[in-house]
Amino acid sequence: MRKLILVIFLLISGYELFAQNKDSVDETDMKPYQLIDISENVSLVKLIANPEKYDGKRIQVIGYLHLEFEGNAIYLHADDYKKHIYENSFWVEFSPKLTKKINPKNFNDKYVIIIGRFSAKQKGHMGMFGGTFNDIVRLDLWED
Repeated sequence: MRKLILVIFLLISGYELFAQNKDSVDETDMKPYQLIDISENVSLVKLIANPEKYDGKRIQVIGYLHLEFEGNAIYLHADDYKKHIYENSFWVEFSPKLTKKINPKNFNDKYVIIIGRFSAKQKGHMGMFGGTFNDIVRLDLWED
């Protein structure tokens, strides 16, 4: 009986430690392959064609980032931004943990790779965009 109580106690203690560590993990410090809930790398072309397929999922995309008041978005191409083709873009919202570590403005008007949770229902400022990337935890330059 004592062994059973000890085993139950150890299991409960282990679970509590796991739960605490899970909440204290800073995803902005993790490498992309460590974020196990990323469903896949998705091209913006696929996302434009089938936004509902990725709704609610955390995905990684590459595109042209432009940041301005009421116009933070990732575009398929720089020309889509310059020609105001909002159908080829998605609103972006960075996680507070990420913005404490890096300034997204340093990535303005550059090709970037991001990881965030996609919402097909949220269309960004004035509903102009193809969807929204919320809680972005990765923002890196995409180089040739």
